[in-house]
Amino acid sequence: MGRRWVGTLIFEYRLYNLTSQQKPIKTNPVANMQYITPEDWKEKGSYFNYISHKVFYREANEVPEDAPVLLLLHGFPTASWDWYKIWDSLSQKFRVFAPDFLGFGFSDKPREYQYSILDQADMVELLLQKKKVCKVHLLAHDYGDTVAQELLARHQDRVQFKEDGVLLHSITLLNGGLFPEVHHPKPIQRLLLGPFGKYVAKFLTEKKFRENMTSIFGKDYPPTNKELNAFWQLVNYNHGQQVTHKLMHYMRERKTYRTRWVESLRKTKIPIRFIDGLQDTISGMDMANRYKELIDNPDVIELPDAGHYPQIEQPEEVLKHFFEFHCRLEGV
Repeated sequence: MGRRWVGTLIFEYRLYNLTSQQKPIKTNPVANMQYITPEDWKEKGSYFNYISHKVFYREANEVPEDAPVLLLLHGFPTASWDWYKIWDSLSQKFRVFAPDFLGFGFSDKPREYQYSILDQADMVELLLQKKKVCKVHLLAHDYGDTVAQELLARHQDRVQFKEDGVLLHSITLLNGGLFPEVHHPKPIQRLLLGPFGKYVAKFLTEKKFRENMTSIFGKDYPPTNKELNAFWQLVNYNHGQQVTHKLMHYMRERKTYRTRWVESLRKTKIPIRFIDGLQDTISGMDMANRYKELIDNPDVIELPDAGHYPQIEQPEEVLKHFFEFHCRLEGV
């Protein structure tokens, strides 16, 4: 009994010593701002019609009408709510629009629909057309990066052939699969894209969803329980789990249209800044390195402690580098 008791005491001491030396989680300086629930976000938004489907969007008009326009494009699998921490700061300088892509967030999620990046770009252009916006700055993340690449390709076509349509002033990209060859999807994403994706989506539990979302954040900036609840709520709104597997086709589109979308980045004269959270296991350090390999005079900001959602994990850093980029553009 004596030896067993001593062994237990040694084990507990070692365990205490180990846990007491663990690196403490950093506090997010913006985390104490007023939390905006998805319901409050929705309450302040509007809808417009796109091919007989309702598309949700937020709009900020606190600035003069001649102020520059900023379009926010969110990522997979969430929604425009992802921008809630930086919304007020952006709205002080820009006229801001942030739609939920069709199949996401508070927008309609039709089951019998061919979701595609090209279609989402059409939807975004229709929103801007309805708002009489001809020129716009972009701030995009993840899935939204790919839509931004298509918008950039269209911009370059319009400039070359002197066609009418939306033109771009600048682009700021956050973590996303700009180059499919260095994009590392999670196993759950591969399963959703596979032949049994419909069933994978149907039986995806909240616990597994929360685990997957947490795993793509930086270890020092994990999502809060409120944020994880919000993500799950946004995915499931309007029976969203029934279409999640269909949304995954964007991964195939990235390969199909790689030449068009990568060449648009390489050849454009539009100013672009890429802000990348390096702890992202999907599109982190490898994506930043590939960007620097392929793009001439690359403007890359690396956030060593951030993961896949820099605008939620380190919003002050994102705002700092975003406004720094735009101040430089104004000085040109």
